[in-house]
Amino acid sequence: MGLRRLAGIKYGLFILEIVGLIVLLSHAGRSGHADLAVSAMGSNAVIWKLGSEDGKSAEFASSANAVKTMSAAEAKVEADWSQVPPGLNAAKNPVFEMDYNLKQIPENGVLFRVKILDAYKSVPQLAVFSNHQLSGIIQVAGSSGTGSGYSYNKSYELYIPKEQLQTGSNQLKLQLIRCMYCSAGEDPFLWLTWDDLSLEALSAPADEPIHGRYVQTGTNVNNFEFYYDEGAVRHLPYVLKWLGLAYSGNIMRVSCASDVGEACSDVLDYYKVLKEYNTQAAALYLYTGDIKLNADGSLPDAAKQKLADYFKRYGSYFQYYEVDNEPGLFNRSKAVDLAVANWLNEEGKKISPGLKTVAPGWAYWPAYSIKSCQNQKGGSRTCGTPDGWERDPAQRLELERVTDLTNGHAYGNSYADPQGGSLPENLMTFKGTQDSFSKPMLSTEFGTSGGHTDLPIYGASEPQSAVFDRIMRAHIGFADMFIQHAAFYKDFSLFQTGFDLSGRNPADTRQYEFETGGETRVDIMRRLTLAYATHGKPLVYKVLNKDETKDKLVYVRAVDTSKLAPLPVSEATSNKLLINFVNFENRTQTLKVKVTMPESTVYEGERFGAGETYADSRTYVTGLQASPELTFTETLGPGEAVQYILQPSSSVAAKPPAWITASEAKGSGIQVSWLESEGAASYDVLRAEGESGALTPIAEQVKGTTYTDSGVEKGKLYRYAIRVNGKNERSEEAKVLYTGTAELDRLAFTVSSNIPLEKSDPKAAIDGNPRTRWDTGSNQTPGPYYQIDLGAIRQVGKIVLDYAKSPYDYPRHYRVEVSLDGRNWRQVAEGEGRKERTEITFAPAEVKQIRINQTGTGGNFWSIHELHIYSG
Repeated sequence: MGLRRLAGIKYGLFILEIVGLIVLLSHAGRSGHADLAVSAMGSNAVIWKLGSEDGKSAEFASSANAVKTMSAAEAKVEADWSQVPPGLNAAKNPVFEMDYNLKQIPENGVLFRVKILDAYKSVPQLAVFSNHQLSGIIQVAGSSGTGSGYSYNKSYELYIPKEQLQTGSNQLKLQLIRCMYCSAGEDPFLWLTWDDLSLEALSAPADEPIHGRYVQTGTNVNNFEFYYDEGAVRHLPYVLKWLGLAYSGNIMRVSCASDVGEACSDVLDYYKVLKEYNTQAAALYLYTGDIKLNADGSLPDAAKQKLADYFKRYGSYFQYYEVDNEPGLFNRSKAVDLAVANWLNEEGKKISPGLKTVAPGWAYWPAYSIKSCQNQKGGSRTCGTPDGWERDPAQRLELERVTDLTNGHAYGNSYADPQGGSLPENLMTFKGTQDSFSKPMLSTEFGTSGGHTDLPIYGASEPQSAVFDRIMRAHIGFADMFIQHAAFYKDFSLFQTGFDLSGRNPADTRQYEFETGGETRVDIMRRLTLAYATHGKPLVYKVLNKDETKDKLVYVRAVDTSKLAPLPVSEATSNKLLINFVNFENRTQTLKVKVTMPESTVYEGERFGAGETYADSRTYVTGLQASPELTFTETLGPGEAVQYILQPSSSVAAKPPAWITASEAKGSGIQVSWLESEGAASYDVLRAEGESGALTPIAEQVKGTTYTDSGVEKGKLYRYAIRVNGKNERSEEAKVLYTGTAELDRLAFTVSSNIPLEKSDPKAAIDGNPRTRWDTGSNQTPGPYYQIDLGAIRQVGKIVLDYAKSPYDYPRHYRVEVSLDGRNWRQVAEGEGRKERTEITFAPAEVKQIRINQTGTGGNFWSIHELHIYSG
């Protein structure tokens, strides 16, 4: 994890014993006092301030090495800042400490502010300790090193609870720290300069434990990259909770495509789930490429109607609407995007009051002569119309003038690239910054692929992990909202993908592992989300093992989401308490924390911690008696984050589980699966034989959401239902005829056909996606075949051909042959196919190769969307 506490040297110890240095600017003759009594008078009272907010750091020491330790007697009334460094540099002065006295502790805690003038693009991390307890780590964005002609300056704020203060002498320590995996090689690139620093006593209880800045994050959950279908809807709440995104107003992208069949089939249910979990949505209705403007440049009526229909169906659920996606890359028209943006402002906001519009998801694509673009039609070859317009800040500004938020996509280290970097490009668009950009930023895509690695100069031991960590921290520094590219999307994925979510239990969702090992994207995103993007009213907490956690990078964030204002548009709310524990250290740390809960009652809920799968990482906890204090003891591994999602037990109403499935297990028996029910600590499994037998419990207090019933007999029909333990209401039933067969693992298969590969790929029939297919490409005539090599000699007795999405593409007549060596074949079955699905059974045989021949004649293709093979 690299250096945690840099050398332990106090490069600057500045002792403050005067009354609010800010007043010296207008009351220079007023004398100070060693003890400070703070009283809030309608606004925050300044405890102390270093520097003047003038856009310069000239008032500070010209060299960090000039800083010396000062005693109380040397503190002057005049604003002499020559003992304060102009910033920090991890290779020279990584630590700055300030001592100050408090006669009484501010009742509502304090707010630390720092205005950053510039920083290196590496995203320096400024850890802030109050009396040796970590108050937070500010992720600092900067443009130095990007080649930009503009610096990025920003004011950051950090809430420090009164429990981290004390009467008398107090210490505030600022310390630059390395990335989780970096070596000393990163130190020269960890620097920042500041304009001024201050500490204020809050005049009212904090509404939010602000951690540098208020940010929201999220991802995109769809099935096979495009589909907001039943599978995406089922997986959505699991992803939201596991990543720590649920309940506190974070944001998800919903990029429903108009030109992909069934892409939006269940998007209404998807939006409803987002609302249920108090999560915002950024809608992207991918339709702009189909629009041809009228001669006067206006939207045609058909386009207006299509947009209006989308808004009327879903407009009460999403808070943001993104005009377009990477218009240069996908060869979009600037005029069309402007027309869409104008419609959104004039008509869309009438249908959906409170909506905010977002500039296109800029990829800053160049002219066609530099690099080819997608979506090319006809004879023209351009990267947008006009060619390369997305790269031009002046032309981008035309869209920025008619949208509420800016945008900018980034992958790997690209956020800082001189050309195409979302930070430098936005600086060019807005001609620099006064304090952040001139409008809020919603970055609708950030992430990494397996090909992205951290810059070698930073010396990261886990370069794939480090680059994802760095790009997310960069967005925490300069973006207001930022969305990871996709939860399930090939090499960019948070989770393992390549299968149909509709037929998979979300509890089995597994983290995507980097080929080179190291922390996963899920672990990194959970840590940063739990530290920066869970929101609500702060809950009072006390660290009970202060000696063990002294000067350690362990962070606590406890909030009450019921105090959040309802979300715009959807009016979504939450009633959950979120208790987060985050370890930024490279060694295991133990935190013992007493949290003051809103009520003296019994609490229960979910705990998410380390785990390769959702089921491994989640436990349900009950019987947490608060008085109203509740003590948590958590031992956190390196980089680990833990979240509790709690509510009073009296408010929990467990519903019977949904989506009950029963199928033959891979080994033997029947596996029953179901979706978890909120408020359920365990479940009972009920079973009946036959169509009319009575359901009786066969297993009780099952902790997970799957159960394998091994007490079954071949040839019998079984029915199953699930209920929450202790409840009477049960789920719908699932039934299955047990044959004693098991599906063979398709990962071992090698498939081929005598249809040319460029016409149809045989792998499409075993890719787990029912929307892709292998087909003959022409009407059926005898001759085509589909062949499977099982990878080893296996016993086979059943083949299932599924083509429900092409229901009339069934084989008019088939013949099945098998072989042990690929040379000698024998027939085991023949027959006629059936609409949607054909099941072929035969006497169990030891085989290695199987060939399915189409021997009939018909007016349709022969297609296989999904092929399954079972043992005998």
